[in-house]
Amino acid sequence: MKKSLIIVLVVAIGTFMSSLDTSAVNLVMPMIKNDFKISISTVEWIVTAYLLIISSLLLTFGRMSDLYGHKRIYLTGFIIFTAGSFLCGLSANIAMLIAFRIIQAIGAGMLFSTGPAIITNAVSPSNRGKALSVSAIAVALGICIGPVIGGVIATVLGWQSIFFINVPIGLLGIILVIIKIPHDGKANPVPFDITGSLMVFSALLLIMLPLNISGDHKISSALFISLIAAGLLLVVIFVLYEKKCRYPMLNVNLFKNRLFTAGNAAALLTYMAEFIMVFLAPFYLENLRQFSAIKAGMLYLPMPLATMLIAPLSGMISDRFDSRFISSAGTFIMAGGLLIMSFFTKDTSLAYIIISMIIVGLGFGMFQTPNNSAIMGSVPHQNRGIASGALATMRNVGMVIGIAISGAVFSASQNKALTSCASQGISDAVIKDRAFTHGLHVTFVAAIIVALIAMIASLVKGNTRTESEEK
Repeated sequence: MKKSLIIVLVVAIGTFMSSLDTSAVNLVMPMIKNDFKISISTVEWIVTAYLLIISSLLLTFGRMSDLYGHKRIYLTGFIIFTAGSFLCGLSANIAMLIAFRIIQAIGAGMLFSTGPAIITNAVSPSNRGKALSVSAIAVALGICIGPVIGGVIATVLGWQSIFFINVPIGLLGIILVIIKIPHDGKANPVPFDITGSLMVFSALLLIMLPLNISGDHKISSALFISLIAAGLLLVVIFVLYEKKCRYPMLNVNLFKNRLFTAGNAAALLTYMAEFIMVFLAPFYLENLRQFSAIKAGMLYLPMPLATMLIAPLSGMISDRFDSRFISSAGTFIMAGGLLIMSFFTKDTSLAYIIISMIIVGLGFGMFQTPNNSAIMGSVPHQNRGIASGALATMRNVGMVIGIAISGAVFSASQNKALTSCASQGISDAVIKDRAFTHGLHVTFVAAIIVALIAMIASLVKGNTRTESEEK
């Protein structure tokens, strides 16, 4: 167990580094905008390009790790991410920074798509949930301290330091991966499906690009629908091709496994629900309540802290009991927290806000680890890389769709409320407040519905595997 624990902790370093980077980079976006003297729409591509590349390559890297070894792909990801971070810090203009962020994203995609597979292979089924909870803690910890560390370092040393901080962490991780993670060699020496990889990359890019840019960029409805339709059509073509391919990139037979399919669907829906709230909460705290960014960040902090605290407990429980009931209970609790949030007003107390954040964080933490454990345990050893990539893809796609839904529903409901209130003879300030609150309520109701559908998906996935698995 000691050896497997070291492997789990090494993987957690990569997870922590990427989470820390994401939360810290978001914080310094205004500094980068001012330094390069660029528009908000341009600086947003620092995040957009990163997210698009990661999401589009996760399945590809997952399959590559099954073919060429999980350690090899994970180590390569560490090296690329660390090098990309160093180059980001050296960027002299926004074009260079976006290009180097793409390099970072390639490395991060390798880390995300192989980490759960390495952990699953390293531990026994009876300890899988506990081990995977360490990754959940690493994510929550990175999200928690990223803004704090990032704010202090960036203020003293400039925004470039946000990227340079990854270099020593990355070098440590590279050394530990080389020394501590055992070689797994070529698990399945067959040709890599390049055609399938290009198709799934293009399909995800076509789907996610309009979802990413629709909220903050002007994109016509015709172009939006055309890109989404082209992406979905390519998905259909990809599935048909993979069914006939001798050595497919994605074994579509995995989706005949109800646990695997329902678990991934539940992950997609849960991340959608969470990010509907995550996208909107800062606007409520900073725009309607007029809190400073620091105060808003402190009010948001209880959510990842609650996730970090509950993840180990839910992981240990899922190792002993049917995980579908634990993950379903988590989504139900999360829906309860979102319900409390749906009553936010301009005068809501700070205690009420903090409690609602804690409840959402607890629910998400209860769901995440048991669901991940069930998915990774439902596939044979030779498919764990692609399973890990599929899970990471569901997470990222869920985030993007959640943000898109949040922006669209809030804008539509707020505009409808503005029109309705305009005829009531009240002041513009009151109209804006009422319209914002109405939009907030409607959007949180949408998040509640998505969370409850995720609960149903968790319940229907069936019993989790408890027997010994091939190592």
